[in-house]
Amino acid sequence: MRRLALIAAILAFLPSMAGAQERHLSLKEAESLIPREVRKPVKSMIPGRNPSVHDTLETSDPVIKIVLCNDGTWHYMRDVAAMADSAAFRKAWQENVLNPYNSKLEDLPFRATLCLADSASRFCCPRQVKVFSPFGWRRRRNHTGVDLPLSTGTPVYAAFDGRVRCSMYNRGYGNVVVIRHASGLETTYAHLKERNVQAGDYVAAGDVIGLGGSTGRSTGPHLHFETRYEGYAFDPQWLMDFETGTLRHGYFVLKRKYLSNSSKYYPESEDEEEEIYKTEEEDRAEAERIAKEMAAAQYHTIKSGDTLLGLAAKYHTSVNAICKLNGITPKTTLRIGRKLRVK
Repeated sequence: MRRLALIAAILAFLPSMAGAQERHLSLKEAESLIPREVRKPVKSMIPGRNPSVHDTLETSDPVIKIVLCNDGTWHYMRDVAAMADSAAFRKAWQENVLNPYNSKLEDLPFRATLCLADSASRFCCPRQVKVFSPFGWRRRRNHTGVDLPLSTGTPVYAAFDGRVRCSMYNRGYGNVVVIRHASGLETTYAHLKERNVQAGDYVAAGDVIGLGGSTGRSTGPHLHFETRYEGYAFDPQWLMDFETGTLRHGYFVLKRKYLSNSSKYYPESEDEEEEIYKTEEEDRAEAERIAKEMAAAQYHTIKSGDTLLGLAAKYHTSVNAICKLNGITPKTTLRIGRKLRVK
């Protein structure tokens, strides 16, 4: 009876759409209404322009609902409240710790497929603007996100549907909000003037989660935005083009090698599919090569009188090579007791 009621509701609703032709659905067709993969770039939704909801219908999947709108349209919706018991929202759930994960990088899979947006979940660019400070090394420090310029008081939007894990003040991040998403992805929004959500709140893509500001360790108003998986930060530009406000793909293959501060997004090419779907054997070979390189690494503990030039001569290498291995410059002060990688 429940299935027949669903079919009847859809059949009664579809003819009311302006210019729509009546179409009779079979039971099999009605049951086949499931979210489809989004393989093309997804445009950022426009907050505040969603039609009001007329009714919500159940489907055979308790997480997926059919939403009927007053303007004659319908769409799928993922009921995040029904997903609260999933592993993605239970693992390492702490509401007062920015990074509660204890995962070892070598224990993570070589690749993880993240469903970012599909027929039942949406996307909204948190701030559509050109990135002015990218991910990676910055002034000899690791910059774990991207900085997006904005004026104090500018609304900041949730990028994807999810649940707020942290809404707190942190000395470095200032007012910060961390949102956990169904894919296991976490997005971080820092230096906010105000936070409009609390830990435990469910949010939809496009919801205003705070106002831009310059709190914490900040030199001026901007949004510091991060994407993390299992606690490891990766370049958000792998996921979205901030300048155009588009999500590059509804489904993203996150490679373990991207979880490095030196792995920046590079422009897509015609060979992108081949690059993304490289065989696992190639990934494993690369991991083994890196492991061998690390096993062969040599370190030196700084003693009184040590200089970079002297270390370069002692270990038959160069000053530039030592600097690159340790993220320092030739002018860096060598403190006694510090360990430097020399090979």
